[in-house]
Formats: sequence, C-alpha cells, structure tokens
Amino acid sequence: MLNLENGIDSLTNFKRQTSEYLDRLHETGEPMVLTVNGKAQVVVQDAAAYQKLVEAASRSEREETLAAIREGLADVRAGRTKPARTALKALAKKYGIDPDEK
Repeated sequence: MLNLENGIDSLTNFKRQTSEYLDRLHETGEPMVLTVNGKAQVVVQDAAAYQKLVEAASRSEREETLAAIREGLADVRAGRTKPARTALKALAKKYGIDPDEK
C-alpha cells in the first residue's frame, strides 16, 4: 500500500540518493511515487514486492475465472441456455451484422 506520508518524493531526490531510496524500498516493500514538477510521473517498487503484487493479481484473476465458470455451469444445470446458432443469430441482428456475409 502506498504511504502518503513517506511514499511520495521527487525524481530529482531519487536520482541524488538512489542507494538510500533503494534500501528503503527493500526494507518497507512499499512503492514510492516519484514526481516531476510536483506531478506524479512514475512509481518505483522493490522487485520482491512487485512479484507479490503480480501473484495476488493472478490469484484474483483465476478466482474470477473460476467463479464465471461456476456461474456458467449453474446456468446449464438450470436450463438457462440456448443453441449457439440461435444466440449467434440474435447477436448478428442486434449489431446489424449480416450472418451470411464473408
């Protein structure tokens, strides 16, 4: 999580004291927002913390996919389906697509 008290600094300061900033990134695992002329320009983060973030996003995406699959299977069990040709024709009509056009 971004620390608004200590997690924002200028790119100039980061360039001047890179090793100190890297030490802090490694110690805290928290990202930093670097600014140019007072506006946020880039976020830097320790590689290990970034890896954790990527893994968490991957887990979340996988959970969402599994939930969608479960929902689809429940629809099939409940009979909330229609033949693919019927669904494709309805979509073609809805979006003004000629289904016979190649």
